[in-house]
Amino acid sequence: MNDVLKNYSGILLLLFGITVGSIIGMMVPGLVEYLKPLGDIFLNLLFVSVVPLVFFAVSNSIASLEQQSKFGRIMLVMALTFLFFIVTAAVFTIGAVYLFPVSGVTGSREIVEEAVNNDSWGDRIVGFFTVGEFTQLFSRQNMLALLIFAFMTGFSARKAGEKGQVFRSFIASGYEVMKELLLIIMKAAPVGLGAYFAYQVATLGPQLFGFYARPLGLYYVAGVAYFILFFSLYAFMANGRNGVKSFWTNAPFPTLTALSTCSSFATMPANLQAASKIGIPSQVSNIVIPIGTTLHKNGSSMSSIIKIYVAFLIIGRDFFDPVNLLLALGITIFVSIVAGGIPNGGYIGEMLMISVYQLPQEAVPAVMIIGTLVDPLATVLNAVGQLVASMFVSRFVKV
Repeated sequence: MNDVLKNYSGILLLLFGITVGSIIGMMVPGLVEYLKPLGDIFLNLLFVSVVPLVFFAVSNSIASLEQQSKFGRIMLVMALTFLFFIVTAAVFTIGAVYLFPVSGVTGSREIVEEAVNNDSWGDRIVGFFTVGEFTQLFSRQNMLALLIFAFMTGFSARKAGEKGQVFRSFIASGYEVMKELLLIIMKAAPVGLGAYFAYQVATLGPQLFGFYARPLGLYYVAGVAYFILFFSLYAFMANGRNGVKSFWTNAPFPTLTALSTCSSFATMPANLQAASKIGIPSQVSNIVIPIGTTLHKNGSSMSSIIKIYVAFLIIGRDFFDPVNLLLALGITIFVSIVAGGIPNGGYIGEMLMISVYQLPQEAVPAVMIIGTLVDPLATVLNAVGQLVASMFVSRFVKV
C-alpha cells in the first residue's frame, strides 16, 4: 500500500489541488483573480522548459541508437506494427467520441476569436514544417518544426561518427538536465493547475464538473474495451487461440506492475519475463519491447484523441471536420513517439496540439487535467501493448 501511495502521490496531490481550486472557484470567486497568476507562472515555466527538452530528447534518442540494422526485417515489421496499433487505437477512440458525444461548455467560443489565422494554405504548410530563423525553432508555436530539426540533428550527430562524440555527449547531458528541470517544475502542478481550475470554475461555472466527468468516463470505458477486445484480437492474429490463452495467462503480471508503478519503463522487466514464458524469440522481444516502450503508446494514442476532443469542445470548434481528424491522427502518432521516455511527456503532445491547431492557452489546463486523470489506464495500455506487439511481430518474422 505504501508503494502504491508513493507511486500515485503526484496524481493524488494534483487531485487535491484541483478539488481545492474548484471549491475556491465556486465559494469565493472573487479570489480567483489573485490565484490565476500562480497558474500563469506554472504554465510559463512549463512552456519554456518543455521546448529544449523536446530537442534534447529527440536528437539524443536518434544519435544514441545502437547498430541494429542487421535486424532490418524485424525493425520494418515492428515499425508497421506500432503504426497499425497506434492508428487503430486512435480511430477506435474517434468512433467512441462520435457515438457517445459530450456536450460543450456554454459561452466558451469567444475565447478564440483573437486566435483566428487568416494566412493562406501555402503559408500555413510552410510554417507547419519549417521556420525562417533558427531562434524561432525554440518557440512553442513551432513545435513540429523543432521536432523535424531535432530528428535531423540526431541523425547528423550519429553520422558524424567519432568526430561527433563530444556533441552526442552534450545532447545526452542536455537531455538529463532538462528532464530533471521538468520534474522540478511539475512539483508545482497541484498549485498551478489548481489555481487555473479555480479560474475556470469561477468563469465557466460548475458545469465544468459534468464536462470533465463524461470524457473521463468515456476514456476509461473505451480503454478497458480496447484492452480486452483488441489485445485479444492481436494475440489471436499472432498465434490463434493459443496466442490468446498464453497472452492472458501472462499479461496479469505486467498489467499489475504498470498499475502499481505507473511507469512503462518499470514494467519492461515484467514484459520481457512474460514474453519469455509466452515463447517469443528473444531476438524479437529484446528489440520490440525496449524500443516499443519509447515509441509505441496505445494509451497515449487514445488519450491524445480525447484531449484534442476536449479542447475543441472548450473552444467551440468542430472536432469531426475531416481536416481536423487527419491532423488529430498525425498529432497522435507524434505524441506516441515523443512522449516515450520523458517524464510527463504527454504535456509535450499537448504543446504540439496547441501549436498545430493554434489553440489559445486557456485550453492547456483542461487537456493537462484530462491527461493526468487517465494516466493509470493509459500506462497499462502503453506498457502491456509492448507484450502483444512483440507477439504480433514474431508472427511475421521467423528467427
